[in-house]
Amino acid sequence: MMIFITLGSQKFQFNRLLKAIDEIIGKNEIFDEVFAQIGYSDYKPQNYKYKPFLDRQEFIDVIEKSSIVITHGGTGAIVGALKKNKKVIAVPRLSKYNEHVDDHQLQIIEQFFSMGFIEACYELEKLNEKLIKIKKENYNVYVSNTHNIISKIELFLNDIEIM
Repeated sequence: MMIFITLGSQKFQFNRLLKAIDEIIGKNEIFDEVFAQIGYSDYKPQNYKYKPFLDRQEFIDVIEKSSIVITHGGTGAIVGALKKNKKVIAVPRLSKYNEHVDDHQLQIIEQFFSMGFIEACYELEKLNEKLIKIKKENYNVYVSNTHNIISKIELFLNDIEIM
């Protein structure tokens, strides 16, 4: 089993999450392979492999190998992992730690969690509990609505052409 940590491509650090994973591995509480795309974080993990950024193919390869994705609360990161049928633990970036400009990720995570798609982790002290839980739980399958939206746009455009 592999755990993939992805922190997105915005110019914000998320050292707090990377350190928490390092501590859990250091206490021998995670035995899975762990790999992180650390983005703009300046904390360098001691107990797992990482890279600042992955190119498109590397990202695809790593996410395919992973069974669990731990990510920040960005919609794109969450939806991307769900589309690949991965179990997701989302941790919000918080403005008080200079991880983002505001705390909107709390609302995003709450929405996905309330719909049964992901596991939310609001307190990093509970991250290991969430890792144990996510391995046992089943979550709702995310179904993208993109195809329906495109079909409706095509129908609309066809109607315009007829006029």
